[in-house]
Formats: sequence, structure tokens, C-alpha cells
Amino acid sequence: MCVCQTMEVGKYGKNATRSGDRGVLLEPFIHQVGGHSSMMRYDDHTVCKPLITREQRFYESLPPEMKEFTPEYKGVVSVCFEGDSDGYINLVAYPYVENEALEQDDMPERDQPRRKHSRRSLHRSSSGTEHKEEKPGLASDSTESMQETKSPRMDLHIHSDVPFQMLDGNSGLSSEKISYNPWSLRCHKQQLSRMRSESKDRKLYKFLLLENVVHHFKLPCVLDLKMGTRQHGDDASEEKAARQMKKCEQSTSATLGVRVCGMQVYQLDTGHYLCRNKYYGRGLSIEGFRNALYQYLHNGIELRKDLFEPVLAKLRSLKAVLERQASYRFYSSSLLIIYDGKDSRAGTFVERRPETRPKRVDSSVPEGLQDGSGTEPGSSAQPKVDVRMIDFAHSTFKGFRDDPTVHDGPDMGYVFGLESLINIMEQMREENQ
Repeated sequence: MCVCQTMEVGKYGKNATRSGDRGVLLEPFIHQVGGHSSMMRYDDHTVCKPLITREQRFYESLPPEMKEFTPEYKGVVSVCFEGDSDGYINLVAYPYVENEALEQDDMPERDQPRRKHSRRSLHRSSSGTEHKEEKPGLASDSTESMQETKSPRMDLHIHSDVPFQMLDGNSGLSSEKISYNPWSLRCHKQQLSRMRSESKDRKLYKFLLLENVVHHFKLPCVLDLKMGTRQHGDDASEEKAARQMKKCEQSTSATLGVRVCGMQVYQLDTGHYLCRNKYYGRGLSIEGFRNALYQYLHNGIELRKDLFEPVLAKLRSLKAVLERQASYRFYSSSLLIIYDGKDSRAGTFVERRPETRPKRVDSSVPEGLQDGSGTEPGSSAQPKVDVRMIDFAHSTFKGFRDDPTVHDGPDMGYVFGLESLINIMEQMREENQ
């Protein structure tokens, strides 16, 4: 099925070499809340995604002062998919060897995300031999069982101890609770579908290795924001540019310079994550965006007012950095805001206000959150937060890859989005003092 050797599923070594018989078994990154390319877990500290040369080169040429606000770039791996004895599809990474993996230089973005395939194309074999019966639903957008796309022997490794629960369009809870963000499964299935349908011609793929920016957080609460008033790159076709401009005009991208692309927020009262996706974010008004930000900062018991200052400090610092980057444009990039749902202030809230909410024991809340125990010393300090820019497949700056279009001054569309975020959070802070 692949030019790689057949190996025992689930026992690939972390430090694999192509000359040996071990690769790194990739798993879906369960905390992916947005985007369209599947993020895969490489190890505890590293994720990987399909390589786009422009994005790789951009990471390699980042100004030093921007590196605080971007994931660390860790190199490239070769990835292929392999079938196990039960017919399940697994992605396996090997150290990259020059000229061995599929060259994806200047591959149009349309070949990366969201391409639809017929059922027939999903059943095509790369080697000309027949597979065992194919598992249905590889191209499905629904949150079906992970067993349809992954070996059952890996389920225990990719599941979170804390369940995820989607909010529907009417802000009501869906009945299903699952062990991964549903958007991560959607992206993973689509990625497998693309790779499998192209497998006749493409044996190995190049993936970027990037820092897992949530690995410091026990219960990562993640907000994915599409930044800027323009999303299409300079190389976009007229049709695509028009499509992207329409999305901006119909969302808060035009009015605020920012829109919600996804979120997950841990709920202390129920012990699960609430999730939103990009389709929810596209339909928000300005007031709806404010409400979404409020929801992201609310743990089900209280508004996390202790997050205002550290998040605002990060946003102001990033704004100052970007205002110094003349000619840079970050079209279609996103901003991640991250904090930990496991925090001493949140955990002890019921004790600080017994007159309004009596202390209770909730078996759905992980041990250590019931009474604030298990928190690290010095928890009275400001909570840890992080702000990171991601997705640079359409970014550019003067002299970058001989791009014909040169822009003057900083990316004011992106800066405008940061200003909107800062203003809304400052107003929220004042209203909730």
C-alpha cells in the first residue's frame, strides 16, 4: 500500500530512521478547533501538518521578535499511509530524505483543503492490489466513530480524559459527548480521503513539524481567530478572491478585522469542553462576536476575569511587534488564544462565594479541581496564557520568494483586528469589575 515497509501497528519508535524498521505513528491532534488541514500529533511536544512550501519558507525567515508569537518550527518529515491487517488506515512519519517525498512546491491551495471525492476514488489502491473491505465514511463530515478511520488499537492514545460536546446553532447542547474535538476528526477524515484518493501517484508526503503550543496546559481552552480584513493571498484567482472577499463582507472580518474560526472551552460545572466551529463564527454580528468571546472566557460557573490582564498584555505586545514589520502581510492567518481550564482561581470559586453557590462534589470534574488542590505553588499569580499566530500559507513580505507584489507599511488589517480584540476585552473588563 505504501513504498514503506509493512510494520506492526502501534509500535513505531519515536526516534525512527528510514534505514531501520520504525516510523512514528501519527494520531489526530484532538485539540484542533479550526483550520482545514489536519493537524497530527507527532509526540507530546510536536504536531505536524501537510507542507506548503510558502509556509515552510516563511517559518524559516521569521524575524526574531515574531518567534515569541509563533509555534517553533522543527523541520520536515516524510509521511505515508499504511494499512493494518484489519484494513484500517494509519499515517506514519519518517525522517525526511531530500528528493524522496512528494514535492509540493507551489501546490495550489485548492489541492490541499476541502476537495470532494467520489466513493469510487476512495477505493482506489496505490499498489494495484485489492484492499480488504474499505471502512465507510472517510470523506464524511459527521463525527462518526474513530474506528472507521483508525485502528481500534490506537483509540486509547488519541482520546482525551475530558469529553467534548458541540453547541448546535440554537446554542443548545448536542446529546453526544466525544473524546476529541469534533473539528479535529472532520479534518482528519478529509485529509485521509485526499491522501488515499491521490495515492496512485503520490507515495510520500512532506509534513511540517511544529511546536504543540497547548502541551503546557492540562485542560487547554483554545480560541481560533481568523485575523485581518482580507483573507485571499496575492496569488489568488479572481474567483477565489471574490469568494474570500464575500466571506469577509458577510462576517465580522469586515467590521472588526477578526472572526471566530473555532473554540473549545472547559466547563467547570459539567466537566466537559464546549466546542464551536468556523460556521458558527461566520454568522456572528459584532454583538455575537462579543458574546462568543465572553463564552470563551466563562468556565460555566464564572467569567474568568483573572484572564483579562495577561491576555491583553500579550495582545498589546503582539500589536507592537507587528506594527514594526513593514511590508509583511499575513493573509488568511489565524491567531490562537490559549489558557488552562484547570486553574486555582476557577477551582476555588465555589469556596470564595458560598453564599451564592454552595460547595458541592461533582464526579464529572477531574480530581484536583474540586477544592483547588493539586495546583502548583504560586497559583495566586496571574494565570498562564498564550497567544500564537499560525497558518502562513499566504503570507508575504518584501523580497520573499521574489513575490511580484510588494506592500508598504505594516499589515493594518491584522492590526485592526488586534485593536478590535483589545477594545472589546477592555470594555468587558470594565463592565465586569
